[in-house]
Amino acid sequence: MTKIIPQRMTAEADGGFVVFLIGMRVNKWWKIWKWLPLARAMPRMLVELSKQPELGLLHARPLFGFPNVMMIQYWRSFEALEAYAKAGDKAHLPAWRAFNKNVGSNGDVGIWHETYVIAPGQYETIYSNMPPWGLGAAATLREAKGHRVSAARRLQPEDRDKA
Repeated sequence: MTKIIPQRMTAEADGGFVVFLIGMRVNKWWKIWKWLPLARAMPRMLVELSKQPELGLLHARPLFGFPNVMMIQYWRSFEALEAYAKAGDKAHLPAWRAFNKNVGSNGDVGIWHETYVIAPGQYETIYSNMPPWGLGAAATLREAKGHRVSAARRLQPEDRDKA
């Protein structure tokens, strides 16, 4: 079982980072031959990325709620994310091409993504009675006390710079 951290914690990342949300929606569940290959592609990519941390993925967590499946990913930079997406020798590009060939815009399976480029200090987090989660699993967890006690204080530049 994952260890629960009972203290109030906050996450701190060195520099900026990218939050990448990606998902699929099964619009026609009976067309398993259309959505199953897409559903299988993401685990292959995650295995590849976990074995090559230099590619820039910091952390990923799936969220399931049929007919929607979503993956929250934290990346070192947009450049790292884009380089992976376009690399011909990595798992993403062949999966993307297969989706466009086999599904395209026929309506059987929907896909989406959102990319958020986060500048240093332009975020705040809080976790209480939680295992490492979200940015807290991708960055450094610190106890939320002193200058880290409130959301407003975590966002104040003068407070962020204090040890």
